Amino acid sequence: MTTRSRSTESGLPVKPVYDPEALAGWDPGDRLGAPGAYPFTRGVYPTMYTERPWTMRQYAGFGTAAESNARYRRLIADGGHGLSVAFDLPTQMGHDSDAPIASGEVGKVGVAIDSVEDMRELFDGIPLGDVSTSMTINAPAALLLLLYQLVAEEQGVSGEHLTGTVQNDVLKEYIARGTYIFPPKPSLRLTADIFRYCRTELPRWNTISVSGYHIAEAGASPVQEVAFTLADAVQYVRTAIAAGMDVDDFAPRISFFFVSRTTLLEEVAKFRAARRIWARLMRDEFGAKNPKSQMLRFHTQTAGVQLTAQQPEINLVRVAVQGLAAVLGGTQSLHTNSYDEAIALPSEKAARLALRTQQVLAHETDVTATVDPFAGSYAIESMTDELEFAALELMDEVEAMGGAVAAIERGFQKGEIERNAYRVARETETGDRVVVGVNRFRVDEEEPYEPLRVDPEIETRQCERLARLRADRDDSAVTRELDALRRAAESEAENVLPPMREALRARATVGEVCGALREVWGTHAPADSF
Repeated sequence: MTTRSRSTESGLPVKPVYDPEALAGWDPGDRLGAPGAYPFTRGVYPTMYTERPWTMRQYAGFGTAAESNARYRRLIADGGHGLSVAFDLPTQMGHDSDAPIASGEVGKVGVAIDSVEDMRELFDGIPLGDVSTSMTINAPAALLLLLYQLVAEEQGVSGEHLTGTVQNDVLKEYIARGTYIFPPKPSLRLTADIFRYCRTELPRWNTISVSGYHIAEAGASPVQEVAFTLADAVQYVRTAIAAGMDVDDFAPRISFFFVSRTTLLEEVAKFRAARRIWARLMRDEFGAKNPKSQMLRFHTQTAGVQLTAQQPEINLVRVAVQGLAAVLGGTQSLHTNSYDEAIALPSEKAARLALRTQQVLAHETDVTATVDPFAGSYAIESMTDELEFAALELMDEVEAMGGAVAAIERGFQKGEIERNAYRVARETETGDRVVVGVNRFRVDEEEPYEPLRVDPEIETRQCERLARLRADRDDSAVTRELDALRRAAESEAENVLPPMREALRARATVGEVCGALREVWGTHAPADSF
């Protein structure tokens, strides 16, 4: 078998030994600073985990709102600190469960949310003033955020007490996932409207989670993950400033979402480099004076793409290493994948084991005893510098094309990611890249595994709920509020979220609200652009 050359996932060389020469001329004051201080290489908070651990999130959502609600309650009872909501594909694309295009997909990869009634059931008995909720939703992010706010109001919780994150990163949808609805220009306008709305209505809410995770899952290397994610973030900042907002009014609520792979050393270096790049960008390019505007705060999820269906219990080991990398890299919150996710939706036992993995890291190891334990390491500091330099070079390429949107329209990011994904696939095929249980250390016979299955009757029941909703509501009120939303969408000066909120309050559905915006803004047709 060919021996695999020692290089990082990004193709950067790894030396067998690092010594003082690796950091010749290196200035710790410039490159590191103190924890919680510019350039935030050592972490965004002075004490990091020494006083409290990271937020332990578990990503869940499947079938009906009632089923997901039961899973959330169990996760909270097991010691989870926050909730992360997965939505089904029709919801992500702004379609109702009874739309013909939704057939066969309702409740499959997440929970189906068609109206405020579903959102109410999803969080029934969960005090929204006491939990932090992250929602993985992008093109229709504003709708799901407003539905959450409406349900919180029903519980007597005002917007100023709500904490959480809405992903709201549509640019990476054009690059990596494909769950976009509108063209880039109105999509960016919607992002800016969310920024402006939350500043007054939900001041503690993270208005965007710029996602490198999905870029990485599509095949990006760590360098590409950092470069393309931060280039997207730059586009969002410019959009908000062009809409008349001051950078320090919205930047403190920008958050990020990264993957954590099994290549622990490079992942630690990646997180540290990303913080340093973002701090300098915000201070030097955008003139941000508030230190919170310069902080790259991020959530991490362990690498789903590295999980294997073969010998799935091995994934418990992978997830533990990936979680450790995220913690050593200074994440603010963490979701650890369940070992059976390469096969099906996670079972309850697997989800509990994933959470227990984080609890072992937090309470049985010493990684929370000191801040940034790798600081000053010849290897880690060298890898951090090299990854930073490579990411900045790639960001410069995007900038030379006119920024993230212009590069997206040329297919640049997508092409670069696909080339890297092909390289990884070829290395796995030839055995140059070892995947335990797949191309090495296999077993002759796999143990039987019974995956969690989604009830096929969910779609029927969800359609029946929609029929009852439409029969019971005041259709004239829905029509009136949707008309007001269309007028707001036609006016570039008006924020679309207030009329959108009133339409949802009148029990307009997600599909109807997105349909009204489609009538005004159209839909994205990549074949016409690339």
